[in-house]
Amino acid sequence: MTLRNKKLNVEVSKYNEALYRYQQKIADAAVEDMVLNMGPQHPSTHGVLRLELITDGEIVKEVIPHIGYLHRCFEKHAESLTYQQTIPFTDRLDYLASMNNSHAWVMGVEKMLGIDKDIPKRIEYIRVLVCELNRVASHLIAIGTYGIDIGAFTPFLWCFRDREHIMGMLEWASGSRMLYNYIWVGGLFYDLPVGFEERCREFVDYFKPKMVELNQLLTDNQIFISRTANVGVLPMDVAINFGCSGPVLRGSGLKYDLRRIDNYSVYSELDFDIPVGKGLMGTVGDCWDRYKVRVDEIQESLKIIEQCLNRLQNELKRTPEFDPRAKLPRKLTPKVQDYYARCEGAKGELGFYFVHNNERSEIPFRGKVRGPSFNNLSVLPELGKNVMIADLIAIIGSLDFVLGEVDR
Repeated sequence: MTLRNKKLNVEVSKYNEALYRYQQKIADAAVEDMVLNMGPQHPSTHGVLRLELITDGEIVKEVIPHIGYLHRCFEKHAESLTYQQTIPFTDRLDYLASMNNSHAWVMGVEKMLGIDKDIPKRIEYIRVLVCELNRVASHLIAIGTYGIDIGAFTPFLWCFRDREHIMGMLEWASGSRMLYNYIWVGGLFYDLPVGFEERCREFVDYFKPKMVELNQLLTDNQIFISRTANVGVLPMDVAINFGCSGPVLRGSGLKYDLRRIDNYSVYSELDFDIPVGKGLMGTVGDCWDRYKVRVDEIQESLKIIEQCLNRLQNELKRTPEFDPRAKLPRKLTPKVQDYYARCEGAKGELGFYFVHNNERSEIPFRGKVRGPSFNNLSVLPELGKNVMIADLIAIIGSLDFVLGEVDR
């Protein structure tokens, strides 16, 4: 039996055990309990997710998630295509922050090839710039749709209005609206278009006052605070045990950000803070804290964007002649090795585990994804015990998961 088949059998047996436990919970439900289906297509589930709820009136006693409705087959694609050809498929994992997906994949391949130290600084600054723009766009969706979940419609319109500026800029740079295929192994698809930096500065100047207005409208809104403070409290130790990361983990008070922990790319040269939940409106780790961390991260991303723009201006003076494809290797054939690469995606720690077993091949033997949304979703049954159905909606929205990254 091959290593792959052994791993597959282990995963299938674990899934069958979990499914059996869930079926027992439903079978053991009291006569007066009701089993409700939320989804698979429900506005609050942020994608194609089915939640089986065991309820006692309005109280949720158990939450049983059922995933697999949006399978991307990414890992199978990765075993059939070269490292460079797989980049467009990374965009389809967390399709709201595609730049971060390809950044993690590309960094892993470059380190396997031993060319990570040869990447020009201008390319690194552009990568960080577009990734932070995409992080802001992702958080705007998280904030806007969370307002919809709670019942606030206007913030949703405001967030999508401002996100549209970012989408336009990234489309201008890459030629694509959501799935960019912009960051390549060894470089970039294109250099930034002429005038991109000026337009980006205009956006930052325009957007800063808009965040002040958004905080006045939603963050400090008493109705919103009542719906989110002291709801869905996730203690730090529980978040760690479930493998949560990103704003979900930082909302519980742990200052853990891979941009600081690993200092990958040029983040070690940039000045920014790591927001964490402080329990300002309720308890540390509640829904409001997770929401507030994303709001504060937008402010920090704007600081990073401004610093990248300043450094890009200096790099342009130093190297006016710039070819973003100059360092692209002719063949992507790493040494035989197992390697894990990770980055701080918009949802948390996005990791790729590579198994390369043939020096002559450009195709990995195995490409495994560690999607942050998968781990963040796994804590939902813990948070969803003995809460109101309406509060469960608030808890789901505060986790900000994307099902393309869950199902992979």
